Amino acid sequence: MSTDTPGIDPLEALRAPRDPACDVFLTGPVFLDIIFTGLDSAPVRGTESWARGMGSSPGGVANMATALARLGLRTALAAAFGDDHYGEYCWDALEQGEGIDLSMSHTVPGWHSPVTVSMAYEGERTMVSHGHEAPAPAPVAGTGSRTGATGTTGTSTGATAPVFPQCPPRARAAVASLAPGRSEPWVATAARDGALVFGDVGWDETGRWDLDALPDLAHCEAFLPNAEEAMRYTRTDCPRAAAHALAERVPLAVVTLGAEGAYAVDGRTGTAAAVPAIEVEALDPTGAGDVFVAGFVTGTLADWPLADRLAFAGLTAALSVQEFGGSLSAPGWAEIAAWWQLIRTCDRQDPAALERYAFLDDLLPTTARAWPLRRAVPTIGFRQ
Repeated sequence: MSTDTPGIDPLEALRAPRDPACDVFLTGPVFLDIIFTGLDSAPVRGTESWARGMGSSPGGVANMATALARLGLRTALAAAFGDDHYGEYCWDALEQGEGIDLSMSHTVPGWHSPVTVSMAYEGERTMVSHGHEAPAPAPVAGTGSRTGATGTTGTSTGATAPVFPQCPPRARAAVASLAPGRSEPWVATAARDGALVFGDVGWDETGRWDLDALPDLAHCEAFLPNAEEAMRYTRTDCPRAAAHALAERVPLAVVTLGAEGAYAVDGRTGTAAAVPAIEVEALDPTGAGDVFVAGFVTGTLADWPLADRLAFAGLTAALSVQEFGGSLSAPGWAEIAAWWQLIRTCDRQDPAALERYAFLDDLLPTTARAWPLRRAVPTIGFRQ
């Protein structure tokens, strides 16, 4: 993460002594992402393609964890890491580079890190991944601790310690990846302990598209599918109608509409909000959905109006697609401040459109680095 990023805490005015130390908790697989950019077209069978750019970074759940941390939220991640160089690199990049709490993560001896190779071209991406599911960490009988990458964690009661994810830390919020037919016990625990659970979802490979097959949806404060997923789950032919239908199942339904922006419905109040997308030249859409969720979580925890949350989430996602990679492209406050400074000085800006982001004035520093910003491209193996 950029060392000169302004240290903005979006929850500073809301923090109290008895609040959880963790703002957002999440868990899932961490991949090593290798990203090729600057391809003029898709690779052709039987030929060799050369990319004009390449980067590497932690991927998978690390995309969202990084996006949350760069927005100033105290982020905790529970994940398995391989004990190869890739795993060591990902661990250091997240803990040392982004300040993410990995105290509930662990290293698996003899297990290699999952890897994804992503090729970005024509505004899209093609990915090839390889990996094996990590074995669960075994509790250590008699000591109440388990071995992790930083030693042992747990209690010292003499009993066998329960293994995560049954016992997540107390947090303001948690992000859960929902999947048909799968229930994660930690989600109910987190919700019961006061965390706002934000449910993300992917394509339903079963083809059933049954909301009742997502048992953890009942514990969610918000559900954030894209337009196609929302319409399939609700059997509607309009994303906005789908959002209203989903708001009957969850307190807050948020449907991303791609180039058309996003639409949200607060099921408690009936309030709806729509925000158009920001037009940008997309380099790589990898991780944009994760960044959108991170921006929306930030605004929700900061208690912003619904439309401001949508606008902020859309802005962070738009900034991310102008860079390559998932966690590499997640914007921090420096990028947001630089964009806001630039956009107000551009000719022919619609004043009404600028007004949509006026809430940023109370958040951002008065000075910002020049646009465009480019993060250093991390790679593996450079020596200091």
